[in-house]
Amino acid sequence: MSEFLDLEAQDGIRMPWNVIPGTREDALSCVVPISAIYTPLKQVPDIPVLPYSPLRCRMCRSILNPFSIVDYVAKIWVCPFCFQRNHFPQHYSSISESNLPAELFPQYTTVEYISTAETGPVVPPVFMFVVDTCMIEEEIGYLKSALAQVVELLPDNSLVGFITFGTYVQVHELGFGLLPKSYVFKGTKEVTKDEMLDQMCFFAGKRKPTTGVIEELQKDPWPVPADQRASRCTGAALSVAASLLGVCVPGSGARIMAFVGGPSTEGPGSIVSKSLLEPIRSHKDLDKDSAPLYDKAVKFYDQIAKQLVHQGHVLDVFACAVDQVGVAEMKVAIEKTGGIVVLAESFGHSVFKDSLLRIFQSSDNDLGLSFNGILEINCSKDVKIQGIIGPCASLEKKSPLSSDTVIGQGNTSAWKMCGLDKKTSLCLVYDIAKKDGSNTIGQAASNQFYFQFLTYYQHHEGQMRLRATTISRRWVSGSDSVQASFYYVVDFIDTNKFHLLKIKVQGLMLIHSQCVSLRELIGGFDQEAAAAVMARLVSFKMETEADFDPIRWLDRALIRLCSKFGDYQKENPSSFSLSPRISIFPQFVFNLRRSQFVQVFNNSPDETAYFRMVLDREDVTNAVVMIQPSLISYSFQSGPEPVLLDVTAIAADKILLLDSYFTVVIFHGITIAQWRNAGYQDQQDHEVFAQLLKSPHEEADTIIRERFPVPRLVVCDQYGSQARFLLAKLNPSVTYNSDNSSHGGDVIFTDDVSFQVFMDHLMRLAVQ
Repeated sequence: MSEFLDLEAQDGIRMPWNVIPGTREDALSCVVPISAIYTPLKQVPDIPVLPYSPLRCRMCRSILNPFSIVDYVAKIWVCPFCFQRNHFPQHYSSISESNLPAELFPQYTTVEYISTAETGPVVPPVFMFVVDTCMIEEEIGYLKSALAQVVELLPDNSLVGFITFGTYVQVHELGFGLLPKSYVFKGTKEVTKDEMLDQMCFFAGKRKPTTGVIEELQKDPWPVPADQRASRCTGAALSVAASLLGVCVPGSGARIMAFVGGPSTEGPGSIVSKSLLEPIRSHKDLDKDSAPLYDKAVKFYDQIAKQLVHQGHVLDVFACAVDQVGVAEMKVAIEKTGGIVVLAESFGHSVFKDSLLRIFQSSDNDLGLSFNGILEINCSKDVKIQGIIGPCASLEKKSPLSSDTVIGQGNTSAWKMCGLDKKTSLCLVYDIAKKDGSNTIGQAASNQFYFQFLTYYQHHEGQMRLRATTISRRWVSGSDSVQASFYYVVDFIDTNKFHLLKIKVQGLMLIHSQCVSLRELIGGFDQEAAAAVMARLVSFKMETEADFDPIRWLDRALIRLCSKFGDYQKENPSSFSLSPRISIFPQFVFNLRRSQFVQVFNNSPDETAYFRMVLDREDVTNAVVMIQPSLISYSFQSGPEPVLLDVTAIAADKILLLDSYFTVVIFHGITIAQWRNAGYQDQQDHEVFAQLLKSPHEEADTIIRERFPVPRLVVCDQYGSQARFLLAKLNPSVTYNSDNSSHGGDVIFTDDVSFQVFMDHLMRLAVQ
């Protein structure tokens, strides 16, 4: 596994298959798609920043890279993608084997270009705050305090706008100290750019304001009957914000930061009526198509998304309410613009306050917000791009690289990323176009293939940059790849599963065997990356395919994978075994089946949309934590140690620390809780116990400091009500109807199958 982490540290890429099957048929039989999770702006140590323009291939427009073949005498380089011969320009005349430009150094597979000739003036960042005022005074107070802190942290050259909304939308003109000035729009209709042009153009010279307008923020004055919800026009406010930015700063990096405290009930984008008798839509309503406002709201936000993508602007949403606010409907606009979403119960909650500050604070864990990104991809022949699952939008740049099969944002080889940061990750799904192996022997001398990722973006310092990442992976021949007019059997070897034929083809001694290709494929299999890809894929299918059964789809995929790559005797489950390279993958799938991405029963549509949006923008390491949480045990007998995610890990004299990404749980065994309640940790002769209580909190603080959005911290005791946050994630190896007489821990009241039962069924089906 360490070699995959090293590759990620160098280039920001993890691939499930690091050795690629040579034909389309072989690729489809591998079950997990040929794909990559790429972090465009990953912090790469010692990345060279080159102060000149990149050198491009005149045929395919790829960039000079370490895999290019160079003729130093003739001053020619050969593109590894299209094999076009290109002449070096005059300023490369001194190039030689001992005098290489940085982009040809073997270790510099990722470089950045910043051309001073094209940069021009630095563009200031633009922030448009859109604030909900239909909340109780306490919530408004929390929000005012948070916004006041944020304004102080904004860069001094920032351009700032401020919009409030309730029954009406108010656009505040900043800079009037004694006489506040605002423009009012109806909350029942959209506002176009043309209507904006007729009235205002705010950002001409308006720099970062004082906090006066925030201090004067008040609750929406319109009365709300006891049997109705507040009149909240969220959609109209976002329409005004998008149109205003389109008029004033088109094409410049800008963020709409919406702070929403309840459901939209007025105008476009409404998710529920004002009457409290009508409940807010649930997953059951969406499945039955009985949420009349849902499709209309999604269509409205899809139009907002197209407008923002065209303008190069980002939509961030901070949803802080006990009720749903409409994140499920806004998802299309947030995700296509690369926006941030934070979900919390209150504006006073640490999840909101700390997450908001993290966006603007400068530290080792800052986000490094960037704007106006465009991602372009080049591939070797016979590899096509099906699409991307993640925070981006297709630029509909159809090319020979585009596959006919579309997944996510497809039908293109270029994508817009209006907003991105150091951790934004994209899942790229590929298609092997070669339908047979007729020229595989010809490829034997050059069995490498190449990907190049080009990311243009506005750096957080203001300059436009281009990051180029070029990687190489290896083809492997399939079982039917050897084509020969004449061959004879040299040797015959019988194994417990495969028949290997050594054959002689045109004077070359080869092994014609499915076993060899499978062994090579497994050697390059990254189980963590595969789990992250399958999680994104199943979430995407659940949202886009009617009557999709995620459990059945995952189970069938796992059975096919184990049947292909497992070692077993037919019809003998006890003989089944998996290579260590693939042995943890069934455990990932088991936990994925039980995760919040697949099991939506106990979650609202807003929560499910939030979980999936965060999954779709995180890297492999964080995605694995979401799928299969980590569990650490603290006890008197030993220091912190990882333990199995199983109910048997619970013990009366232990403390458990669960990290499920969205929630961090500190769980005290019943004996530990009783000693703590008795105050033993405050006594001088119980310093060891005091340190035991302190250690998991220190680790939890470290996790919280490094993560965005900030996770919720839950501190609970065995048999307490909040212990459910831990129990829901554990393997139910001991349940209410099992023999638990020998187990001194806890019992899970569930009918879910345990991992052992799951594996027994898997082995039985895989060997058939």
